[in-house]
Amino acid sequence: LLPKQITWVRFPSPAPSLSSLPRIGCDRKAVPSAGLPLRLNCRAMKLRNILPALLLAFMTPLGWAQPPDTLQTIPQLDVSRYLGRWYEIAKFPNQFQKKCVSDTSAEYSLLANGQISVVNQCRLADGSLQIAEGLARQIGGSHSAKLEVRFAPAWLSFLPFVWGNYWVIDLDERYELAAVSEPNRDYLWILSRRPVVDEASYKALLHRLASAGLDLHKLEKSKLWKDIRDESLQ
Repeated sequence: LLPKQITWVRFPSPAPSLSSLPRIGCDRKAVPSAGLPLRLNCRAMKLRNILPALLLAFMTPLGWAQPPDTLQTIPQLDVSRYLGRWYEIAKFPNQFQKKCVSDTSAEYSLLANGQISVVNQCRLADGSLQIAEGLARQIGGSHSAKLEVRFAPAWLSFLPFVWGNYWVIDLDERYELAAVSEPNRDYLWILSRRPVVDEASYKALLHRLASAGLDLHKLEKSKLWKDIRDESLQ
C-alpha cells in the first residue's frame, strides 16, 4: 500500500547515468497518510523512487554478462611444417579421452588427396595402448588454421556432425608448441613436439590463452607413464 501521489520518472533514451537521476524528497506536508504512519509513508516513497534506478542499472548493457569475443586462430598454418608427432601437454577433460591416463600423442601425415591422416594414441590404466585413427581436412584456403577432424567411418563422412572443429589458436614460430581449441572454447589441447615443455614457454602460452577467453581453471596437465610408475612406487 504505497502512496498514490508519487511522481514517476520516465527515463529518456539513451538512459541517463544514475548520478543524473532527479531526486525526489519526502515533504511531510505533501505526503498523504494513506492509513500508514508518516514515517513509514516517507520511507515507502523513497523506496518507490529508488526502485526505477535499480532496475535501470540491471537493464543497461553493462548489467548483462557480455558474450566472449569470437575465438581467433593463428593468421596462417603451414600444414607441411605442422605434420608429424605432437605430444599432449595439457587439455580440458573430455568424455572421449576419459580412459587415457598417460602418454597421449597425435601423429599427422599428408595423404595424396590433400587430407590429413590422424593417429591418436594414449596409454590406459593397465599399461596398454589405445589407438584411434581419423582424418582431418582444412576449412578454407591452403593456409587456413581451421580444420575439421572425424573418427567416424568414411561412409558417414557426409554427415556434418561427425566432424569436429580443430582450430589452431596458438603456435610458436618453430612449430614446437601449439594450442588447439574450437569456437565455443569447450575443448582445449596444448601440444608439444617433446613430451616435456619448457616452463617459461608454457606459462607464456597460458597467459595468451587466458587473454583469449579460455577458462584455464579446467586445464588438466597430462602425465607420462614413467611418472605414474614413479608415483606408484612412492
